[in-house]
Amino acid sequence: MNVFSMFAGVGGFEVGLSKADKDYYRVLYQNQFEPSRKSQDALDVLNYRFPDVETIGIDIAEVSDEKFREMRKKGVNMIVGGFPCQDYSVAHTGAKGIEGKKGVLFWQIKRAVENINPRYLILENVDRLLKSPTKQRGRDFAVMLKTFDDLGYSVEWRVINAADYGQPQRRRRVFFFVYRNDTAWGEKVSAQLKKSSDVFDNQYENYIYQNGLFARQFPIKDVPVKGRVAEYDLDGEVVEISDNFTGKVYNTGVMHNGHYYTIETEPVGDENPVTLGQVVQPEDEVDEKYYLNDRVKLEKFKYLRGPKRIERTSANGHKYTFSEGGMSPYDSLDMPGRTMLTSEGSVNRSTHFLYINGRYRLLTPIEAERLQTFPDNWTKYGKDGNGQVHEISDRMRMFFMGNALVTGIVERIGIELKKIDSEAE
Repeated sequence: MNVFSMFAGVGGFEVGLSKADKDYYRVLYQNQFEPSRKSQDALDVLNYRFPDVETIGIDIAEVSDEKFREMRKKGVNMIVGGFPCQDYSVAHTGAKGIEGKKGVLFWQIKRAVENINPRYLILENVDRLLKSPTKQRGRDFAVMLKTFDDLGYSVEWRVINAADYGQPQRRRRVFFFVYRNDTAWGEKVSAQLKKSSDVFDNQYENYIYQNGLFARQFPIKDVPVKGRVAEYDLDGEVVEISDNFTGKVYNTGVMHNGHYYTIETEPVGDENPVTLGQVVQPEDEVDEKYYLNDRVKLEKFKYLRGPKRIERTSANGHKYTFSEGGMSPYDSLDMPGRTMLTSEGSVNRSTHFLYINGRYRLLTPIEAERLQTFPDNWTKYGKDGNGQVHEISDRMRMFFMGNALVTGIVERIGIELKKIDSEAE
C-alpha cells in the first residue's frame, strides 16, 4: 500500500502503519506545514525520521493538482491524515466557499482525492466534529459524508477511546475508514448493505457490530446505548446539506450510497489499558528540571486543580460567577493518562502532575511520547532545510504530543486494513 500522509505532524500515522507492517505500508509522500509558525519543527522531525520520503513543507493549499497527479502516477493508493477542523459551513458564493480557516482544510483532502483517486483513506479528528456546529449539530460531518459520497466513496466511522483498547491514554478521537465503492472491498460491502425493514436482519447493524473494519479490530457490545439509533438519506447538493441538515450522528456508523446508519455504542471492555505508572521513567532517568521544588509553583498547581467560584465581570459590565469543580491533586499512576493537550508543557490545570516517592514533577518528553505510543525520543531531533541536525526543545516536543494521535490505534487499523485489502483481492 503506497501512502500519502497529509497534515503529518511528527509522523503518527507513519509510526502506527509501520508497526502494523512496515513492508506492506510504504509512505511515499508527506505534507506538513504550520502557517502560523516561523520555525517548522515538526517538518524537521519528519525530515530527520524519514530521509527517504518526499516531504512537502508548504501549505497544503499550495500543493498543485499536478503534484497530486504525480502521486497517482507513482502508485499512491491510500491517504492518511489527522486534519484540523473548525467549520465546514458551505457558503452560496461558490462550491468551495467555507467559513473557518481550519475547516477549509477538509476541502484540500477532497482535492487530493479527486486527483489521486486512492482506494482508501484513514482519517482522524476530535470527536466533537460529530456534533459541530453547536447551532446545527451534525451538519459538518454530514457535509463530509455527502462530499465523499459524491466522489464515489463510502465511510465507516467510530469514536475510539484509546484506553478502552489497551492503550496508555484516555484519548477519544473519531477515526474514519473511507473506501472507494468500485474496489473489491467496496463491492463486497455494497452487496451486504441492503436496506432492510426486518429488525432481525439489519445489514447495517451487522456491518457495524460484526463485519466492518472497526468492529473486527475494536469490539463493541451489540446493543445500542439507550436505544440510540438513527438513519438518514443525504439528499440534495452539498450546499443544501449545509443549509438544511437536521439529524443525529452517533459515535459509530456507516455511510453508503448517500444513506447513513448510526448507533451509539460502547466497547466490550475486556482489554486492560497500560497505566501511567507503567509509562513513567525510573527516577534515575529523570532530569532534576522536571521536578517542582518551588513552593510558589506547587501552590499554583494546587489552586489550578482545586474547585473555584469566582465573581467576574464581562466586557459589557454583566457580573457572573465562574465555577469549576476540583480534580485530583495529582494524577493517578494506577490509571491510563488523561488526554494530553498542546499546552502540556506549561503550568495549567490540564498538565499531568505526578507525585512519586514524596516528590512532585511533570511529565518528561519521553513519557509524553509513550502516552501516544511513539518510540522513546522520537521527537528529540530534527533536520532543517540546510540538512543540519538539531535538538528540539522540550516545549515543542510536548506540543507535538498534545497534537498527536495514539499510534497503537493506527497500528490496529493498519493490521485490519491489510486483512481487508487481502480478502478483497
